[in-house]
Amino acid sequence: MKMTERVEKLAEQRQRNEGMGGPERIERQHAKGKLTARERLKLLFDEGTFEELGLLAAHQGNLPEEEDGKPSPADGVITGTGEIDGRPVAAALYDFTVFGGSIGEIGERKVARLRDIALKNRIPMVWLVDSAGARLDASSGIDPRRIASFADTGYLFREQVVMSGVIPQVAAMVGPGAAGTAYIPGLADFLPMVKGTSSLAIGGPYLVESTVGEKVTEEELGGAKVHNEISGVADAEYPDDATCLAAVREYLGFFPSHCEDKPPRRPTSDPFDRRDDELLKVVPESPRQAFDMHKVILSLVDDRKFFPMKPRWARNLITGLARIDGYPLGIVANNSMYLGGILDVNAADKAARFINLCDAFNIPLLFLQDVPGFMVGTKVEQQGIIRHGAKMMYATASATVPKFTVVVRKGYGAGYYVMNGRAFEPDLLVAWPGAEIAVMGPEGMVSIAARKVLQGAESPEVAAAMKKELSDGLRQHIRIERTAAMAMVDDVVDPRDTRRLLARALKRTANKHVERPYRRREISPV
Repeated sequence: MKMTERVEKLAEQRQRNEGMGGPERIERQHAKGKLTARERLKLLFDEGTFEELGLLAAHQGNLPEEEDGKPSPADGVITGTGEIDGRPVAAALYDFTVFGGSIGEIGERKVARLRDIALKNRIPMVWLVDSAGARLDASSGIDPRRIASFADTGYLFREQVVMSGVIPQVAAMVGPGAAGTAYIPGLADFLPMVKGTSSLAIGGPYLVESTVGEKVTEEELGGAKVHNEISGVADAEYPDDATCLAAVREYLGFFPSHCEDKPPRRPTSDPFDRRDDELLKVVPESPRQAFDMHKVILSLVDDRKFFPMKPRWARNLITGLARIDGYPLGIVANNSMYLGGILDVNAADKAARFINLCDAFNIPLLFLQDVPGFMVGTKVEQQGIIRHGAKMMYATASATVPKFTVVVRKGYGAGYYVMNGRAFEPDLLVAWPGAEIAVMGPEGMVSIAARKVLQGAESPEVAAAMKKELSDGLRQHIRIERTAAMAMVDDVVDPRDTRRLLARALKRTANKHVERPYRRREISPV
């Protein structure tokens, strides 16, 4: 056979494999409201930059003439590298039109090679998960005698752990993911889901019914609502594939390609010293009235753009990414609109995870305080509030990136500590007029210190009046002016100057370097 003939045959095979599972299965994918893996590929990467690896792979290494009517283009997973905003990124996209995107031996060999390439070359790794999980169906050609080979699997998870904190890892759920394909996103840094079409579970509905007798749908078991509002596993929910992939691109734009690099600074036309008069109206006059901390965040950041992380889970705490003067930074903020902004088990976990993420990739942290402390009571004690609160405390104390704290209204008790109080090495610690820093609120202190006096009052009305009088008197002693007079904060500032101060601080700390004592590894609370 001449080379021209060989090349023509090769082109035919490549074209056939690029057709994925064929028109009928592609149409089924579209009917479910999902894009195909190759359509997603075009949205993820800069146009014309993707270079595929392993296009000619097939189930069990079969050649086209050996497929016996069961073609398996690329063995159900597309792998390769491309560019996002001009920077190299590796990606594995599971193709549901081929064996339900299940993980086969050859496909995993391709992804293993891609993981190796990503780690060695220090480039981010992205998975687009649309998969039925491990390939176990005998009808697909699996040999039951090879089941024992399971003993030589699991490398993908160990390798993900090795990559953790070295390169950014994103696993977007653009379809189902069960068993093995559930732990891929579970170990990733960023886990977005698509509403109505994605799901995530250790065992799918059939396995659940056969083992525990529970009849449940994919959506009920592990749909986007479950993981964005209840479990906290997911980081965000998007209405469709295109929006989800745009979010992946935006997310990676905040991060460096690897941990030894600095996050990219983006030019902005938003003046670093812009003053927003709305900040004078955000905090209510009453210390007990709730307000939305999102208004503060949007007033401070470039172009009023904020990228939230886990926005519908543990809503008493806000976490997310933004920029000030082009510098990326992570924001951790209390939100009194939910549970008064108090810290509970989920909020502590949410904060710890996000702080560790930013610290791993050199992204500075901004803490916006309006915290009444940690929740108390038998319910949270039984949930392990001490253990979970220690996670947040450990993460804040361990972080060596630039850290800035603004006490917007109050910082009470251990909540003040974990929200990067003075002892936790803030590179800038400022407060707004009217702010308070204390072991607890005046009402709480009076309830404890004057308990016997209040119990001996003539009536509940008299007790309430006494408590208010004592609390008002005590409040004068925790005013931020007294804290500033003791040089326990760097300054009390006009809220409108906060953006300028943070921009200056980001520039000043760009080369921050902190050394910790040698240790083999940390023993962090879990």
